[in-house]
Amino acid sequence: MQALDDVSFELKAGDRLGLVGPNGAGKTTLLKVLYGIYQPSAGTVSIAGKVDALFNISIGFRPEATGRRNIVLRGLISGWTLAEIEEKVEEIIDFSELGDFIDLPFKAYSQGMAARLAFAAATALEPEILLMDEWIGAGDASFQEKAKRRMDELAEKAGIIVLASHDDALIQRVCTKRMVLRNGRVESLT
Repeated sequence: MQALDDVSFELKAGDRLGLVGPNGAGKTTLLKVLYGIYQPSAGTVSIAGKVDALFNISIGFRPEATGRRNIVLRGLISGWTLAEIEEKVEEIIDFSELGDFIDLPFKAYSQGMAARLAFAAATALEPEILLMDEWIGAGDASFQEKAKRRMDELAEKAGIIVLASHDDALIQRVCTKRMVLRNGRVESLT
């Protein structure tokens, strides 16, 4: 089965691309190709910049390790230096609002707590390109607003965001470009 076929696009600093389409259209597959999880069977992918992803909150996290240790592991897996990670640890903890829970094993976290930590770690390290499969759905309204502000700050710092979602209002609010995928092909790019 060919999940993607003749998908071609270019993004520049500040772009926020919304990927839309029905289930099975290729949105998540495209994100995984961009992150390097999947290699294309044909064609090439050219990415210049540090990439991080928020489509599987368990990527880089070990259940037995504390939240604090998982910040370090996630950063290392994402290609950050130990010095870069250490400089941001307290900011990540503060943003996640986990407080003393940060020193408990990750496996003790609720989905919401895990998502907050993943979001805080991925965005505090200021990736030049951030890939997201659906918007973060964890936390109360104030955390959602804080996450939105952080996403806006990332885009303003010349970052690129690629967001796959079924929420058309979200895509319109967050994204500057929109790609419709259907059956693994680009139906439109506006």
